[in-house]
Amino acid sequence: MSSNHAWQSGLYDNKLGFVSELGKGVVEWLDPQQGERILDLGCGTGDLAYAISKAGANVTGMDLSDAMIEKARDKYPDIRFITGNAEQFQVAEPFDAVFSNAALHWMKNAGQVAECVWHALKPGGRFVAEFGGRGNVEQVVKAIGAVLEENYGIDASGLHPWYFPSIAEYSSLLERQGFHVAYAVHFDRPTPLPDGEEGLRHWLSGFAGGFFESFAEEERSKAFANIAAKARDDLFRDGSWRLDYKRIRIKAIKPSSRAAI
Repeated sequence: MSSNHAWQSGLYDNKLGFVSELGKGVVEWLDPQQGERILDLGCGTGDLAYAISKAGANVTGMDLSDAMIEKARDKYPDIRFITGNAEQFQVAEPFDAVFSNAALHWMKNAGQVAECVWHALKPGGRFVAEFGGRGNVEQVVKAIGAVLEENYGIDASGLHPWYFPSIAEYSSLLERQGFHVAYAVHFDRPTPLPDGEEGLRHWLSGFAGGFFESFAEEERSKAFANIAAKARDDLFRDGSWRLDYKRIRIKAIKPSSRAAI
C-alpha cells in the first residue's frame, strides 16, 4: 500500500471493516484450491488471507504497513505475513496465484507492480484483483479539493494519493507485461459507511490522510466537518453516508509459454 499513508490498523478493523467484507466476493472469484500457494498483495490486517486459507491454500500476506502486518500476525498466527513493497518485490518460489483487494489503487507505479506480479507467478498462474477504478469516490475528492482551495488556498491535485485507472488503461498495462486478460469489468458499487453521521469522518481519517498531513489535529477536524457539509447533499441518505465507489475487477493469466511469432 501507499508509502505516504500512515495506516491505523485499529481504525481499519473497527470502523472500516466493510473493505474486507466486500472483498469476500473477490475471494470466491479467485476460487482458491487445496494446496495452492497464493500471495495476498496489500493484505491489510489479514482477514481475506484467512478466508483464502480456509480453502486449504498456503497463503502469504504482504503489506507495506508494519502496523497492518503486526495486527495480521496477532489475529492469524498460523498464516505467514511479511512486510514488503508491491512496487519492488521478489519471491524465492513462484505462486499459483496473486490476489489483491482494495490495494492496487494505493500503488501509483502500476507498471512496476504488474512486473513484480508477473515474476511472482508460475507459468499458467492467475492474477485476481479488485480495486478503485476511474471515478472512484469522485464526489468526496471534489469536496476535499473545494474545501482545501476555498479555506486554505491549497491545490489538492498534487496531494491525490490514489491511482484510479480506466479499464482500458489497466488492461493494456497488463497486456504489455505479457498477461492474457481473461476478464475485466468496471462497475459502480455505492457503498454505505457504518456509524451514521461519523462515518465520513472515519473514512477521511482512515483513507484520505495524505491530503491533510500538514494539518494539526484540531484543524484537520474542522476540515473534515467542512468536507462533510460540502458532500452532504450528494452522499448522505437515510442517516448514513453512501460513497460513490467505482471498482475494477480483473482476472489475468500468465501464459504457460509465449507464442512464437
